[in-house]
Amino acid sequence: MPTAAPSQTNNHRLIIFAWIIVALISALPDIAFSEITGSVPAWMLAAKLILLGILAVASYFYKPIKLLHNFFLIMIAFFGLLELSSRINFTIPFLQNLFGANVFDQRMQAEQTGKLAVSVFMILILFVLGYKRKDIFLTRGNLKALITPVKLLGFPKPEPWTKFGLLWSVCIAAGLGVALYLGMKPSSSMFVNMLPFLPSIIFYAALNAFNEEMIFRAPMLATLEPVAGSLNALWMAASFFGISHYFGVPSGIPGAIASVFMGWILSKAMLETRGLFWSWWIHLLSDIVIFSFLTMGLIK
Repeated sequence: MPTAAPSQTNNHRLIIFAWIIVALISALPDIAFSEITGSVPAWMLAAKLILLGILAVASYFYKPIKLLHNFFLIMIAFFGLLELSSRINFTIPFLQNLFGANVFDQRMQAEQTGKLAVSVFMILILFVLGYKRKDIFLTRGNLKALITPVKLLGFPKPEPWTKFGLLWSVCIAAGLGVALYLGMKPSSSMFVNMLPFLPSIIFYAALNAFNEEMIFRAPMLATLEPVAGSLNALWMAASFFGISHYFGVPSGIPGAIASVFMGWILSKAMLETRGLFWSWWIHLLSDIVIFSFLTMGLIK
């Protein structure tokens, strides 16, 4: 059975304040500068870290924002660890050789090893802050938990996640596949040439799905849900995740909107099942599709 959701504060001012901070440390300022000036200033990351540092100190002494103390700390770790990992060479030939050191392994191994290091440190920091494994969704969860109804998606009644999760994992992956196919228009020979890479693709897709859930989703949900409640925490995490994809693939406003929806589904899965499995599974299938097209681009 899933654990009960943490109780939340009814302090609406604190919730609004949390939303403002999430917006300020998200990619929104980066997007604004990029659109207005044509580039993101080099000091943007430092500004976000300074803001979070000031708030972390202030929240230790100032009672009205004390409940957000752990959120400020974990987001400092988030930005700091991602920046640090980008400066370290995680290339390990031995790991690349496990799958034959093909071009996809060479592309993914260092990146995913770096992400794994960040996710491990994020988990350890949450443990140090006093969170238990279930608090940070580092458990399978209740796979048959009932969803909160979503009429717009054709689920007007509570349905088990075994139905909702399976359906939407396939729908999202298929939608991505169609979009990527139309953008790339690969030949049948490219699909055939990609098939020997499937073991590498599946392995790194599984690893990437775990890493990103434990870096981008679980820490925010674990630290924000007790303060803002499940619904606000869900949308905060989904917005933070989705907006960052403005600079991703697909890019721009359509890419950001699609990624917010993806973030909403993954956050909903984590919160309603109180575990990692369904968010990991949905993420996994999507990454298999993305990595398959990435591989075709590398070998064409």
